[in-house]
Amino acid sequence: MAEVKTSKEIPRILIVDDVEANRFVLRDIIVDMGYQPILTENGMQALRMVQRIKPQLIILDIAMPEMDGYEVCQQIKADASTREIPIIFISAFDDPADIVKGFNLGGEDYITKPFIPEVVKVRVGMHLKLSEANRNISEMNRQLQASINEQLRQIEMERRSVLYALIRVARENACYDEDYMERLSHNCRILTEAMQLSAQYGHLISDSYIDTIELAAPLCDLGNMAIPTNILQKQGALTPGENAIMRTHTTIGARILRDIGEIGNDNSFIRMAIDIANYHHENWDGSGYPEGKSGEEIPLAAQIVSVVSAYCALTEKRTYRDAFSQERAFEIMEEDAQNKFNPDIFWILKKIVRQLH
Repeated sequence: MAEVKTSKEIPRILIVDDVEANRFVLRDIIVDMGYQPILTENGMQALRMVQRIKPQLIILDIAMPEMDGYEVCQQIKADASTREIPIIFISAFDDPADIVKGFNLGGEDYITKPFIPEVVKVRVGMHLKLSEANRNISEMNRQLQASINEQLRQIEMERRSVLYALIRVARENACYDEDYMERLSHNCRILTEAMQLSAQYGHLISDSYIDTIELAAPLCDLGNMAIPTNILQKQGALTPGENAIMRTHTTIGARILRDIGEIGNDNSFIRMAIDIANYHHENWDGSGYPEGKSGEEIPLAAQIVSVVSAYCALTEKRTYRDAFSQERAFEIMEEDAQNKFNPDIFWILKKIVRQLH
């Protein structure tokens, strides 16, 4: 068992040459360097061996029958799992055109026959060291990228925590039920999952889209934190002036999110949250606000949150009324389905009523 372990730790050098004498000369040089030579006599053998053992370096003859060294090199460099293996071409010819062609195909070096052992040793040793250095750099880059990604993830989590703290303030100012955010998130996810299975929306909705809308949906009323509490908590009908102020929560919420996106990483979460905050009160027939968008002009995420938030609002107790039953909520929504909501999305919502919270 000890011998097997030792052989695995010794660099493996694949020698590819159709001339037996050349293979044996190179074998003796490699052994003298303390490395493990592996001999093959044609291109097909070499390609199979490369896949099998993943050598640390390849010494490759150019002039071979059936498959020459250039073609072998091309196939090795075309494979992502083997392209980083350094290749040293060997040939009895030293035509500059041959040397340049080998470099263009991805070869790292070129040695002419007859072999000078000292030259072979220097070239092989140099490329093994370079290859090891490149692997170390790649690993360090991988670790650095992983560290950066983790830091970005932490920053994004902190940003979301701040946003959710702000939306809790907005929710409390409006006297929403304390489970409002959770219900809105859950129901948006359930509805979007159902839409993903439909022929009409399946091509528009990915798994990541579903995850994002679940997180972004509660930010729809972020702008309420800037609306006076006497308006948010008023039990009677709002005056035209109060209603105008109330409507500004859409643009205020979108502006807050846009500012956050500009000082941090603008990503799909922020972009979707902006669409939802700005457009979740737009109506299907164009009678909504703030821009009077209609139909498919309204971003899909805002259409989804619009119908779900209406359901959640109707089935929650508010300062000015008791909660409606699920059946009564759908009766009320159905009256407005063609005007306020995308009728196709509302129809899907009705089909999954038993899954809603």
